[in-house]
Amino acid sequence: MRSTIKIKELRTRKGFSQEELAEKSGLSLRTIQRIENGETEPMGDSLQKIANALDTVPEELMDWEVEENISFIKRMNLSALMFLVFPLFGVLIPYIIWHSKKGRMAKLDEAGSALINFQITWNFLLFFGLIFTSVSMIFGNPEPSLALLIGAGLFYLIAAYAYNFLMILINTSLIQKNKPLRYIPSIKFL
Repeated sequence: MRSTIKIKELRTRKGFSQEELAEKSGLSLRTIQRIENGETEPMGDSLQKIANALDTVPEELMDWEVEENISFIKRMNLSALMFLVFPLFGVLIPYIIWHSKKGRMAKLDEAGSALINFQITWNFLLFFGLIFTSVSMIFGNPEPSLALLIGAGLFYLIAAYAYNFLMILINTSLIQKNKPLRYIPSIKFL
């Protein structure tokens, strides 16, 4: 973030000295100086006070630098492997990571939405696939056995988990090679 430059620009454009900005914002002169010198970033209440003094909104003061961080995107992608612990973790954990840097990193929004859309789709297919497999085994077989039902469900579960695992690894490799992601199937939720 380079909010320090934005604050200084807006302050000088409005014709305020650092002392006047400190007085209008209710912050100390030293705090204003540290912010403008890049020694500290204004957060929460301080940012709001400066925005009010400059007659703007806090978002206007934040000049987010769009950074490109392939390793962060790869880590976000690999965090979807948490589906191995619990299927919904494959959605929730990447979503939290994606949302923490959304709009501030090149290619993150595209990768995050593709990953999360795929994980949501996969969760639906897993749930409904298990139901369909169970129902078709029960009604499609004149004398369904418990062993056959469990076997079919287990086969579907293993295949679905293996496919998700493979898609995450393939797309992590595509991120490293700076190529477009290919999450298939994927319903667009985000």
